[in-house]
Amino acid sequence: MTGIPTLADLVAPIEVSQFFAAVQGRTHRRFAGQAGRFAHLLPWTDLNRALRQHRLDFPRLRLAQDGDVVPVHTYTEMVDTRRNGQVPRLLNAPLTERLRAGATLVVDSVQEMFDPVGDLAAGLEHDLREKVQVNLYAGWGTTHGFDVHWDDHDAFIIQIAGRKRWRMHGVSRPFPLQRDTELPTRPEGEPIDDFVMEDGDVLYLPRGHWHDVSAIGEQSLHLTIGFNRATGVDLVAWLADQLRVDELFREDLPRFAAAEERAERAKALREKLVARLTDDVVDRFLTDRDAQAPAHSRLGLPFTATPGLLPEGDEEEVLLVAPRAVLERGEGTVALSAAGKRLVFAAPAGPVLEALLPAQPVSVKALVELAAPTLDRGTVRALLGELVNHGVLSPR
Repeated sequence: MTGIPTLADLVAPIEVSQFFAAVQGRTHRRFAGQAGRFAHLLPWTDLNRALRQHRLDFPRLRLAQDGDVVPVHTYTEMVDTRRNGQVPRLLNAPLTERLRAGATLVVDSVQEMFDPVGDLAAGLEHDLREKVQVNLYAGWGTTHGFDVHWDDHDAFIIQIAGRKRWRMHGVSRPFPLQRDTELPTRPEGEPIDDFVMEDGDVLYLPRGHWHDVSAIGEQSLHLTIGFNRATGVDLVAWLADQLRVDELFREDLPRFAAAEERAERAKALREKLVARLTDDVVDRFLTDRDAQAPAHSRLGLPFTATPGLLPEGDEEEVLLVAPRAVLERGEGTVALSAAGKRLVFAAPAGPVLEALLPAQPVSVKALVELAAPTLDRGTVRALLGELVNHGVLSPR
């Protein structure tokens, strides 16, 4: 595989629909794959370059060993800069000594640092309809970086290089939350599953599933793609914000009034709240959640800093940087809701916007051909420029 993997690639040989219906949120599952198929996403040379060129402060970059975080001062030093005071710098020898001794290197949000990983995250965000964060884990020893634990998000683990041992311990509290009424209790007994992730394998892990991970004496590099699925608690929080438009919900509660008046207020609030819990409330919430999802950071310089906003030629590619954008067709109009904005265009713009929705690179030329003869080249480029101007499209 040389292109960017899709969700279908990660869960093969089962279909995506089967994954959603029978696996997601229910059970962990390992998907075996050919060695080397993910190597192009993050080669060791790119990681070395990033560690050399980026200023990665703790805790974005950290070391973990035997369940503890390694003190940052043991592998960094503070150096003076002309304008920013002191900043940390990695020390080659102490860092690699820690790694040889069994520490795990962790770097958060690597989708912001490596284009192939960023493209992978954008594609998965489009398919999963949730925000995605990708963290990197690299280890060489025989110890574990973290004790038995559970995470408050679902995750795909992609084994980029080498191997690593995973032990699964099951669920003690279904669907736990980061802010919850109680914490899950650690499972007793032996693991329910014990396996080695090989180069090219993928693991899906639902939130709340206890696990621990250990290096096995050889190099291992994997990506953890984390995402939080929408819950009923999220829906209620969203609905509370929607209720701010109603004066009754903005009005102060009658704390010192008679019991009858407080009961009447409770009844009025309940009736208005129930009225908003229509059969389509889940659909309305999820659509708005997608429309409000922030755009990915991609500047598209030098073009976006020029009056033309786009390259002069039509061979260049553009990319919708809001992977969860929503398209709505109206009476003679089409509206694109993305990154908290709602942009309304004439209906003929629909095919161009539809082609951009998958958040995959597409050439300006292809979009011009798609819109012809309804829209001419100048109109298509003006449409694309408007999207760039609003921060939801970027030249590739």
